[in-house]
Amino acid sequence: MAGMFIRELLRFRHTIFVNPTLLLPSSKPNRFSSPFYSTSSKALTFSHSTLSLLDSCPDIKQLFQIQAHLITSGLFHNPFWAEKVLKHSSTFSNIDYTVSTFRCIDNPGTFCVNTVIKAYSFSTFPHQAVVFYFQMLTNGCFVPNSYSFVPLLGSCAKVGCSKSAQKCHGQAVKFGVINKLPVQNSLIHMYGCCGVIEFAMKVLVEMSERDLVSWNSFIDGCVKVSELSLAHKLFDKMPLKNVISWNIMINGYLKGGNPGCALKLLREMVKTGVVGNEKTVVSVLSACCKSARLKEGRSVHGFFIKNGLKSNIIIDTALVNLYSNCHKVGLARRVFNKIENRNLVCWNAMILGHCIHGNPEDGIKLFMDMVDQSRVRGGGGISPDEITFVGVLCACARSGLLAEGRNYFSQMINIFGIKPNFAHFWCTANLYVRVELVQEAEEILRQMPDGNEDVSSDSLLWANLLSSCRFREGVTVGKRIATSLIAKEPENISYYQLLLNVYAVAGQWEDVAKVRQIMKERRIERVPGCNLLDLKEIVHNLKVGEQWQKSVEQRDTKLAELTQRSS
Repeated sequence: MAGMFIRELLRFRHTIFVNPTLLLPSSKPNRFSSPFYSTSSKALTFSHSTLSLLDSCPDIKQLFQIQAHLITSGLFHNPFWAEKVLKHSSTFSNIDYTVSTFRCIDNPGTFCVNTVIKAYSFSTFPHQAVVFYFQMLTNGCFVPNSYSFVPLLGSCAKVGCSKSAQKCHGQAVKFGVINKLPVQNSLIHMYGCCGVIEFAMKVLVEMSERDLVSWNSFIDGCVKVSELSLAHKLFDKMPLKNVISWNIMINGYLKGGNPGCALKLLREMVKTGVVGNEKTVVSVLSACCKSARLKEGRSVHGFFIKNGLKSNIIIDTALVNLYSNCHKVGLARRVFNKIENRNLVCWNAMILGHCIHGNPEDGIKLFMDMVDQSRVRGGGGISPDEITFVGVLCACARSGLLAEGRNYFSQMINIFGIKPNFAHFWCTANLYVRVELVQEAEEILRQMPDGNEDVSSDSLLWANLLSSCRFREGVTVGKRIATSLIAKEPENISYYQLLLNVYAVAGQWEDVAKVRQIMKERRIERVPGCNLLDLKEIVHNLKVGEQWQKSVEQRDTKLAELTQRSS
């Protein structure tokens, strides 16, 4: 281990210590002594310098150097320095380095274990926090405290596994930290993220003390399971609200497909004197975008500028989406041109804005600029994804660019390795219809992969996007193909999915409902497999169905009592 860090030290050769000769102690320090193990002025200067460097360490490269010096000087064996290095290593989002540092510590205690659990909870492997916790528990390395469970329960929330959640809940009870407010709040958040709102409510009801985080966590859980009416009822009865409370409800209505209520809540928030933050601005801009409310969107943009909120790529991308969706593509492009470090989402927003709401040729040109920039950087730039090609193929369909459309469809598959979905087939079919190649359009739709379980969800995902294109001729062709296929094979679910897709992307939701009703009457659905797991699930669902009404009534009674006590 020491060799590895010394190699890193030699690789990064700039001097970070005033006097490197101070790194060679005269004798090996006692690991249980003070971190400033020697009273000599040189040793004290070294310790204070190292501590100052650790506290102001700007990046992981410098931390490598500091750790290498601590190892060669023998200081790393002192728990004070080992814990300091471990703590700082966890702040650089490099979980491998953090775990490697942890393994080099002699007899790591609870603080060290908690640091690694927290690092895992913020990493891309949050499930490993649970694995690591139980490994350390089995090895007898530590006794958990309340600081162990907050990141541990947060990891369960990110994973969304109710089984792991209940297991960790049991551990909190076992080690006597269940009555700690941060742990209880973490439990509410965890069960809300796992979709087990009844368990979250049980924790909330049994709490002797509740704070704003408790209420926000529970309301957020209700929003996550689409219990918007219950969430709003509790929101109205909250003894105190902050900007997070308002953001939760605004986002809830936005994700629930009700941007009007989201904007109404914003007006109420302004009246109460609560000042929104960047997240509020993004949510409200998205609401204005979905409902094509240009006036309100401009007001929010003005509010953002007037209050001096710091611009970032998320807000700028939301503005690009807003102005594009409201057919003000020129304004969207002005915002886009001012963005310095653009990501793929930002590029896609502007490309789709041109391709669907503005001049299709401008969208194709912008797409080519993005690809060219990636090539200039040797492939290290931004590469298009499936959303990008929906915009490009839509532009080709709108402009009747047959050769270009075929070329881009081929590039998508053969160069960028993107598997086409319903949206790509749909745009290509409409391109053929536009140039009066109806037979080829029909062939494209007929040749879509059968048995694709995600086709229907794909169409719903792209419905709002593709309905803006209004390919009316394509809808007629698609409907004719789907109905003829259903007539030939009335039991084939794929053909019903095609018809659902056609109506969905055309925004004909009443026809979508009619097709679903026909499928229900004809019992066209996926039949569960006849294995023990499926049978167990069916029996469980029957029991839940019988007890559901009773549990809802009990829940509402408990929450009514709870809000009365809190008000």
